[in-house]
Amino acid sequence: MGRRILNDALRTIVNAEKRGFASTQLQPVSNVIANFLQIMKYRGYIKDFEVHDPHRVGKITVQLLGRINDCRALTYRQDIKAASMENYKTRTLPTRQWGYVVITTPNGVLDHEEAMRQNVGGQVIGYFY
Repeated sequence: MGRRILNDALRTIVNAEKRGFASTQLQPVSNVIANFLQIMKYRGYIKDFEVHDPHRVGKITVQLLGRINDCRALTYRQDIKAASMENYKTRTLPTRQWGYVVITTPNGVLDHEEAMRQNVGGQVIGYFY
């Protein structure tokens, strides 16, 4: 999946949040976008999302809560080890209290806390706070 597609979807969410919308639609659909949104939902940053017709072009409808300040996808490849994850998190996120770095690992797409708990590294695909 192209990282540009993920970045466009995340920027659409941020712009809808800033304009005060209750929901937004993302297009096209990919599994990485759905996994990223699943992590955001689990951490309480979005209310819910629904994938419509994933086998064709498809759409994702995202119900927003108003908690997202910024979320971005890295357009370049950034490998990270489990030992250096804390250092990367402090450089990327604005504060220690909130925000998550999303990493694709051999165990699937995880946030940095779950990756540190499982002691796995991988590639950074984005972050949100």
